[in-house]
Amino acid sequence: MDAFAQDGHDLRLEWGAEGVAELGRECAVLIVVDVLSFSTTVDLVTGRGGRVRPLRWCGDRVPRPAAVGPDPGLLDLPSPNGATLCAEAAGTGAMVLVGCLRNASAVAAAADQLAGERPIGVVPAGERWGINITTTAPRGPLRPCVEDFLGAGAIAAALSGRDASAEALLAATAYRGTDIAEALRGCVSGRELTLDGHGRDVELAAQVDVSTVAPVLVGDLLEAA
Repeated sequence: MDAFAQDGHDLRLEWGAEGVAELGRECAVLIVVDVLSFSTTVDLVTGRGGRVRPLRWCGDRVPRPAAVGPDPGLLDLPSPNGATLCAEAAGTGAMVLVGCLRNASAVAAAADQLAGERPIGVVPAGERWGINITTTAPRGPLRPCVEDFLGAGAIAAALSGRDASAEALLAATAYRGTDIAEALRGCVSGRELTLDGHGRDVELAAQVDVSTVAPVLVGDLLEAA
């Protein structure tokens, strides 16, 4: 038995790239959660019929999201957290979904159907100390963050019919007992975005179950399931 893989549970939760590697050994579906702001952006784009190409963070440049070529519905979206984890999750052979607070129930339903009787892994991305869109380092140490824990908890709560690990249960409990909008405004990531003039992004990310879209990775593109 591998304790870190949370054996014996069909709903599991672990953080970041290390969590992807551990849970990906057995889970049929991995759900990447990066609420501020990769997963929220993916929901908004796919909810309007677009597609997203998640780009692994390279660290030797500062990439910016941009519409690709002649297809205005296709968005290249790099990030050091959510986009990078999508690429790593795909390498495990699991189906990859992208979840946030906005689409938590829709993603949970899609994951439940895709996984069948096999386990589901929920992976809050977290932040990396010293890494953001203005830096060029490839990776820093993991900083677990409020918004991704709550997003993962919203998805875990919607999968209440599954046998959840202690980690997944704790996230669901935290989600149920939290004022989501207040938490996102007050957390470090929310304050950082607001100070940078992106307070509206925080408001959009704090909306719960306003979307029915479950973005799934098909090839190298995320699209509505």
